[in-house]
Amino acid sequence: MKEIDEPFALDSTYRTRYERDGFVRIKGVFSAAVLAYYRKRISSEVVRRNRGEVPLEQRDTYHKAFLQVTNLWRSDPAAREFVLGKRLAGMAAQLLDVGRVRLYHDQALYKEPGGGITPWHADQFYWPLDSLKTITAWVPLQATPLEMGALAFAAGSHQLEFGRDLEISDASEQSLNEALSAGRFREVNEPFELGEVSFHSGWTFHHTGENRSAQARAVMTVIYMADGIRLIEPQRKQHYADWEAFMPGVQPGHVVDSQLNPVLN
Repeated sequence: MKEIDEPFALDSTYRTRYERDGFVRIKGVFSAAVLAYYRKRISSEVVRRNRGEVPLEQRDTYHKAFLQVTNLWRSDPAAREFVLGKRLAGMAAQLLDVGRVRLYHDQALYKEPGGGITPWHADQFYWPLDSLKTITAWVPLQATPLEMGALAFAAGSHQLEFGRDLEISDASEQSLNEALSAGRFREVNEPFELGEVSFHSGWTFHHTGENRSAQARAVMTVIYMADGIRLIEPQRKQHYADWEAFMPGVQPGHVVDSQLNPVLN
């Protein structure tokens, strides 16, 4: 599985598009063999850590959207290889135009058959960080057609101030759908080929449809931040939760460099 550590050079057009749109999609990042290997092992860990999950019909909108497991790199050796891999980290650094990136955290996002929509939202609502230099690699572990719940983006929405105080909910779906339509932000909603990966900014608004297929949509994400980002004073309960889970021991105003935030490239 050396592929996950081998460099993947990006020409300047990708960074231009990332800066303009707040996201970029890149084909051929991983081979079918690599994805099959990690899908099997990551899926086993997701199942192990989701025993006892309540039935789909009894969940709220957020929990119908996906099974979410974080910090897999700390509990599973294969997930650790994947999350600490240098290929994705190097691509993230190129897109952010920084010398080094650190791990913020990882999360598996599995949308079960019949799983609901993921409402419009921006990830950085949850992150008590003082910089915009954050980026998420969204890695489908299988080809992902629209009916499985492919990730869709509002191009250029990382420039939008409205909605940055909204958590994932039915309210965020309605309010942001109206705001994004009024602002004429183009929605990019396309299938993902096997091996295709997207990267999006922390403030880029995105969502997905339902999983109308008979197969679980398996996705692994890795969230990176530029080395030197600092923790801000938490402003909401979600900030406190992330502080405890992903930056233990770091104090507000200090660089986020705990043992859970290694440099990856």
